[in-house]
Amino acid sequence: MFRISSLTSALFFSLAILAACVPAKEFQALQDKNAKCEEEREKLSTENEDLSSRSAELQAKNILLEAKVSTLASDSAICAVELSKTREQLATLNERYADLQSIQDGVISGSKDETRKLLAQIQKNQEELQQKEDALKELERKLYQRKLGLDQVQANLDKMSKDLEERNARLVELERMLNSKDSLMNALRKKVADALFGFEGKGLTVSIQNGKVYVSLDEKLMFKSGRYEIDAKGAAAIKQLVPVLEQNPDINIMVEGHTDDVPYRGTGDLMDNWDLSVKRATTIVRLLLNGSKIDPVRVTAAGRSHFLPVDRAKTPEARQKNRRTEIILTPKMDEILKLLEAN
Repeated sequence: MFRISSLTSALFFSLAILAACVPAKEFQALQDKNAKCEEEREKLSTENEDLSSRSAELQAKNILLEAKVSTLASDSAICAVELSKTREQLATLNERYADLQSIQDGVISGSKDETRKLLAQIQKNQEELQQKEDALKELERKLYQRKLGLDQVQANLDKMSKDLEERNARLVELERMLNSKDSLMNALRKKVADALFGFEGKGLTVSIQNGKVYVSLDEKLMFKSGRYEIDAKGAAAIKQLVPVLEQNPDINIMVEGHTDDVPYRGTGDLMDNWDLSVKRATTIVRLLLNGSKIDPVRVTAAGRSHFLPVDRAKTPEARQKNRRTEIILTPKMDEILKLLEAN
């Protein structure tokens, strides 16, 4: 603008000198030319002001964009930290599952159907965890591929982190319940052993196998050969067991009759070893329930004949071991199954 003004002043000065030296027609031509120069100057001045205004706007936009880029970079760093924490939580969960699976044969108990159901549920949980891990990897890939949509990605990560925390809490509760079940069965074994103290070593043993309490009664303590009427000593042992079973209503009771592999040759209402084993089991069940507060729903009578021997030898000693009655005490698995299904 300063240069245009200086040129205009010089032009006026020149025109003034020329006006005194040139004719009127030439002077008029110079004036017209001067007017055009003035118009051009105004136009250039206006354009200069517009360019200055646009430059200021662009500088303001540049500052906003730099601030936005800084915010996105900060958000990206925060998301990366959250991803790292989530992966650590996932690794911890996988370790917990591996620990649970390694001890499940000795900890998770119940019937074969219940055990299969628990194993299937654990497998399902592992598959779900793998799906979660795959989803985390996919989110990480998307995060590094693009920087837009960080809010949605963060929301997904928060939800997944919450899901993992809830699953971890349920696993902790499952471990607590399994440990509690073990403690319960150990305490129950002690109570049963204390109640039957006078009979242990005299045809009766108490043990824990696969998370269950087994009370094994030899034939010589319970029944005469080929008979299912209970002996007085055996009846006394069963009666001493009743108060313990009444005080533990959450324990299921299975009474199993077992015979040796010698075919039954008796007469009357017994046809074979199957009949004999079932009759002996039902005899003990009736004795347990007679006059007691034990809920019959908890009790099952089963005959195994000679198909589950403890000793497969064909000697008299082995056959004597196999002729036995077992009372199997099992904790109810309802709460553990519910927790696994919720997982």
